Amino acid sequence: MSLADAVNAAARRVPVRAVYALGLVPLALLVGRGVTGDLGVDPVKTIEHDLGLRALQFLLLGLCITPLRRFAGVNLLRFRRALGLTAFLYVALHLAVWLLLDLQLRWSEIGADLVKRPYIVLGMAGFAVLVPLALTSTDSAVRRMGAAAWRRLHRLTYAAVLLGAAHYLILVKAWPIEPILYALAAVALVLLRLWPSARRRVAAQG
Repeated sequence: MSLADAVNAAARRVPVRAVYALGLVPLALLVGRGVTGDLGVDPVKTIEHDLGLRALQFLLLGLCITPLRRFAGVNLLRFRRALGLTAFLYVALHLAVWLLLDLQLRWSEIGADLVKRPYIVLGMAGFAVLVPLALTSTDSAVRRMGAAAWRRLHRLTYAAVLLGAAHYLILVKAWPIEPILYALAAVALVLLRLWPSARRRVAAQG
């Protein structure tokens, strides 16, 4: 048995709900840090940053699934929805912390931030892109829309990942290595997803 076959056999024994449960572990750890007072001098910013970073990580994990199947023969497709919905949860919490705890719904300041800080606009755009994907993540939505239309809509995942990576990269300003690596990973994974489709179109035209 190859390594890919062994991984696939093990993955078939893992219930999807286990992925949801594991996805909540970082949130539980963050809550635990809050309870013990281990969030640093600016707890709200720490929570905001952690939630946003987790969202980006889960989006990137979701994008890894197709390349893993295509290039390594590892089939984890049954977990992709769970990863996507977990990413959406973290994005929604990240936005809620910014609105409710950071700016406390002071709408004039929120509007000023949107004008002054382009990374916030990118983050809001990423959240807006994810909303229809979360709303159409059910099997019934696939049946209503049809598989082809559903797949076209869910290509917006690429935009969401790139917007999230750009949001993080511009946010930190000082250009440390971590956000650069996340941005490079996002671009590479999107290209890996798009490359076979582009190659097929070129072959068809030729």
